[in-house]
Amino acid sequence: MDNKAQLLFHVADRSYFALVKKDIRAVGIQQGFSEERSGQLDIIVAELCSNLVKHAGHGYLIVKPIEEKGNTGIEILCTDNGSGISDIRRMLQDGTSTKNTLGHGLGAIQRLSDKFDIYSQKDWGTIILSRLYQHPLAHYIPKFTTEVKGLVIPKTGERLCGDGFYYKQTNNKFKLFLGDGLGHGPEAAKAVDEAINSFKFCHEESPVDIIKYIHSTVKKTRGLVGTVVIFDFEKREWNICGVGNILTKIGNFSQSKNYMCYNGILGHNIPGSLKEQITPYEPGQYLVLCSDGIKTKWELSNYPGIFKNDLSILTGAIYKDHTRNTDDSSVVIAKINL
Repeated sequence: MDNKAQLLFHVADRSYFALVKKDIRAVGIQQGFSEERSGQLDIIVAELCSNLVKHAGHGYLIVKPIEEKGNTGIEILCTDNGSGISDIRRMLQDGTSTKNTLGHGLGAIQRLSDKFDIYSQKDWGTIILSRLYQHPLAHYIPKFTTEVKGLVIPKTGERLCGDGFYYKQTNNKFKLFLGDGLGHGPEAAKAVDEAINSFKFCHEESPVDIIKYIHSTVKKTRGLVGTVVIFDFEKREWNICGVGNILTKIGNFSQSKNYMCYNGILGHNIPGSLKEQITPYEPGQYLVLCSDGIKTKWELSNYPGIFKNDLSILTGAIYKDHTRNTDDSSVVIAKINL
């Protein structure tokens, strides 16, 4: 499964609310939303925008189409750098407000969303997750063995994104690829699309062989950097190989380790002596991959308590704090639950 680039909306003024709501509603219609579902989406967007301006001054909505077992939908991440929420449980109760309003906003978003989550720190800000599907989800949602969430955002002013990722599970192995086409814009997007297509249909079983295969199939493109990660369920270990400046980190709330990539460019030149790096599985591990649109000096321990939240919340936190805003940006997080 892969994720296309998200839509990024900067919400700083009430005059833009109607335009933001219109553009997000259009995504909902593309996802097959009924008029009733579209109306619920409108309310969610309106409340999120209102909260951003009233409580944080401004912020961002990150929007992407999603699909789960044939059920299409929309995911919205709302991020801000405000003062944070000291008592989330209290603020979710109707009638509670810090701005002399009716205090129905967060409660309404939670009720209308099929999936709702929120994370906040004092003087750091808040991230709200809302997912709404074409058809309401069943109350019981089974926990998946493999969880993957990604955030892919093009450079400001670009319609296409030169970053992209894809993941699949075959032969008792989970396989993930993140690529970053050189530069940005259409040619970078073409390079990463070619690499992802190559990864989809590659039958090699080691990260090194997959990297070599991708390298051989993208020679007519601008080129890209990329990392392949494989989790072997039988051996209970991670296998990693990357070429170029993709940050790869495996860790938990207390410590993490960075993995070095080889110098080179897929499609142009790669070392002849590639080797994979192997890490044993430990419960609670998170795999994080970031393109160079995200700064590298950060730790998972910067986000206390976030490991109780949906993985999309963590992708949003890393992007919020560490995007360079000068290039395509991507954050992909995977977690294996054994």
